[in-house]
Amino acid sequence: MEFFDRFAVPNPTFTIYASMVAIGLTMLAILVGITYFKKWGYLWREWLTTVDHKRIGIMYLISALLMLFRGGVDALMMRAQTAIPDNTFLNAQEYNEVFTTHGVVMILFMAMAFVMALMNFVTPLQIGARDVAFPRLNALSFWLYFMGAMLFNISFVIGGSPDSGWTSYFPLAGNEFSPSVGTNYYMLSIQIAGLGTLITGINFIVTILKMRAPGMTLMKMPMFTWSALITNLIIVFAFPVLTVALAMGTMDRLFGTHFFSIDNGGMDMLWANFFWVWGHPEVYILILPAFGIYSEIIPTFARRNLYGYKSMVISIVAISALSFLVWVHHFFTMGQGALVNSIFSISTMAIAVPTGVKIFNWLLTLWKGKIEFTTAMLYSVGFIPIFTIGGVTGVMLAMASADYQYHNTMFLVAHFHLVIIPGVVFAMIAGLFYWWPKMFGFMLNEKLGKASFWAIAVGVCLAFFPMFISGLDGQARRMYTYSESTGFGIWNMISFIGASMLAIGFILIVYNIYYSTRYASRDISSDPWNARSLEWATHSPVPDYNFAITPEVQSLEAFWDAKKKGHKLFKGNYKEIHMPNNSGVPFIMCCFFFLLGFALVFSMWVVAIIAAIGIFSCMAHRSLEQDHGHHISVEEITKTEEKLGGAKK
Repeated sequence: MEFFDRFAVPNPTFTIYASMVAIGLTMLAILVGITYFKKWGYLWREWLTTVDHKRIGIMYLISALLMLFRGGVDALMMRAQTAIPDNTFLNAQEYNEVFTTHGVVMILFMAMAFVMALMNFVTPLQIGARDVAFPRLNALSFWLYFMGAMLFNISFVIGGSPDSGWTSYFPLAGNEFSPSVGTNYYMLSIQIAGLGTLITGINFIVTILKMRAPGMTLMKMPMFTWSALITNLIIVFAFPVLTVALAMGTMDRLFGTHFFSIDNGGMDMLWANFFWVWGHPEVYILILPAFGIYSEIIPTFARRNLYGYKSMVISIVAISALSFLVWVHHFFTMGQGALVNSIFSISTMAIAVPTGVKIFNWLLTLWKGKIEFTTAMLYSVGFIPIFTIGGVTGVMLAMASADYQYHNTMFLVAHFHLVIIPGVVFAMIAGLFYWWPKMFGFMLNEKLGKASFWAIAVGVCLAFFPMFISGLDGQARRMYTYSESTGFGIWNMISFIGASMLAIGFILIVYNIYYSTRYASRDISSDPWNARSLEWATHSPVPDYNFAITPEVQSLEAFWDAKKKGHKLFKGNYKEIHMPNNSGVPFIMCCFFFLLGFALVFSMWVVAIIAAIGIFSCMAHRSLEQDHGHHISVEEITKTEEKLGGAKK
């Protein structure tokens, strides 16, 4: 009995017990379904062992949608709790756990996965590559992310969720104030997933710099590829800081060190600095790929080339540099002097300038364009006004003296949601609709897509605009309830209605995927949008080798110019193509990582040692393995191309 006591949830409720039953039944149904339909072999061969960047991108996409559901349920519970004064839907402890998991899931396990999904699928195609530079590392990256996400998500039914906020500030996150294992889950799951992200950063930098098609110079790369390159450079510089901070936090909790404690020489503000040195660049790790997506979609549906390509590239580089110089604005009220606050106030305002350049470039691209309002274009155009409001309120928060009024109020919550939702979520949904035919060979339903857009666009305004008012009136964030006399009730009820509309919009997207999968026509061209960049020059869905003949690029918009000016993209004859073999080692290795993380959460040292040995055994196996990949013959390429339509007549 003592063995099971250590896994008990410290604050059990009916919801948690119901979740345990639901998780158990869901897992049983999945296992029975796979066994009944005899899909274990297919699952292992095609997905669990794949190193294909396209399949890995699709697995990131599925994971992101699952995490969107989990984080969305948390958001609805928070809005329901604060919809009316003195509500008892959630108690204080439950609310703390819900807003902690909501932040972590949405930022690190939903938004990051969505970014990685599109980056994985699209970037190699846009540069004319067969795959990424290190395919096995790419698989390892995904499975590290996935195991980290799963480790975090089992916390609320085994041992208890973290409850010290998504920023997990010390000393609140220390053993004294957070004695349950929830914060251990936080430290270890993010550490595991973060290692995967760091590996991805290295992989994609090498891929973009070394594997571009002949003729594609840096200044001929599509904007999404540029945004991917700069994003991964930020990852390589920022994520090691998080890795070190999480390692130090884990040692504080498991081994009694005092890096972040408030006694024995520890510094609680050291965690805050480490976290935001990573955390603010993390915002741009999410935003920059979104900017790249908009820069692909807007020219496509405005039927014009992107205005100010060079200035767009310069602004991305400027944003990436400034992103490392603004972290102190997250604690203007925590005791720095006026000089420090002034410096970081100026740098925070300065980052709005290159962002503003991009807004004007998109508007000028739209100017006099023959605009076609597809679902992807609606999200791209709708993003501009809502994101601008979020950005302008960010400049307000950048004023250090005014921040004493705004800090830790609902005004701040409204600001960052009106940056992240239109800036990232709108972009990810737009990219989903835009690249879906390339991924799966059929299109999502446009009517359902437009209905989801209006539900989400109106919902986000209703959900977060009232928070500006209640925040300025003094409503603090993180409060699980309030009295009727505060007058916050009406604004929180409107926010709840808006959150419900957001939920309806996301449900429509899920239904759209189901409906289109069943009923959409598979008879579409490889270029259904009349697009401009190189990924549309190959088939839909894309064959294993991406391009039968490596394209040769002569201009910035190589595919568009091939269609309109007669530039020849594919020259020469088919040649044998070398491709990497699938491997189960990344998946098995990450199962050991999951076991290691779980063992460390509960200080099960023997299990942790066994898991660590398993990890190093997988590394040794890879070091000693002789695997030179496989070759696709000219005959096989010819058959595939004839079946799909052919890159070369």
